[in-house]
Amino acid sequence: MNFSLEQLITFVAVYEQRSFSQAAAKLDRHRTTVGQVITNLEDQLAIALFDRVGRKVEPSEEATLLYHYANQVVEQARTFDKVALSLSYEQLASITIAYASFLPHTLLSHIRKSLTAAYPSMRVNFIVRTQPEIKQGIQDGSIHFGIVNVHKSKLINSIDFTFLGHMDFSLFVGNNHPLTQCESSEMLTAMKNSKQLVVKSLLDDDMAEKVILSAEYEIIDQLALVIKFVQEGLGWALLPRTILESEYVTSNLVEIHSAQIKDNVKVPIALWSPHNKQVISIKKTIVDSITSREPKIT
Repeated sequence: MNFSLEQLITFVAVYEQRSFSQAAAKLDRHRTTVGQVITNLEDQLAIALFDRVGRKVEPSEEATLLYHYANQVVEQARTFDKVALSLSYEQLASITIAYASFLPHTLLSHIRKSLTAAYPSMRVNFIVRTQPEIKQGIQDGSIHFGIVNVHKSKLINSIDFTFLGHMDFSLFVGNNHPLTQCESSEMLTAMKNSKQLVVKSLLDDDMAEKVILSAEYEIIDQLALVIKFVQEGLGWALLPRTILESEYVTSNLVEIHSAQIKDNVKVPIALWSPHNKQVISIKKTIVDSITSREPKIT
């Protein structure tokens, strides 16, 4: 069977909106046109895709089975359009890189230095955004690259995905914090009864079960502020081990260990970008700057 892209786009829209009227509004088409496309598709397949219930529609079991594949085709077609459109564009004069707030500034600085060396006249903007905001920004063109936690991410066909590795997080306290005097066998109990400072972006990425150990915790938006509070003895925190690259940080923080916690928390990191010609060489520079640096993201 041969199906048109219009049929698949319409089918996906009706399935997601559960309404011919809302699907028509989303597609900027008349409701009658949407209804006719679906009717023709049902005739072609010889199955009922939707049960009409008043103004709403409910997908049939067959429609649910077909939706995943239809959506993939639609996303791939959109990606093709974006790549084809980008072929005639010149090199970007400015890019925006969005990142999760838990990423260490040393890593971001390393990326910026690599881009300066490769593209000395290019303007590079860095902004903190959540994963959904980064996804939306890449899709609407306001963000060119996103460095994100992909702990629970699914493959997104409309976004180019490059896995960078895992970032290790360890337990840290200030030099004079009482936890520095605990034996490793007692550390977990002591931490549960002490104030924990949590980087907000880890919670935004649905990692609460992995990163919150104490009932007494405070949420802080910026990694640098969490580090400062830990240095001042205001609590303990789970922080990326790459902060150990900073002599200033290591002179004010102590990495602690618990006998009950056998390994560091590992956060999977990926680079997201649009599928287009303009960003290919820039993406390679960013990926190389991350994967070639020491210590590496494992």
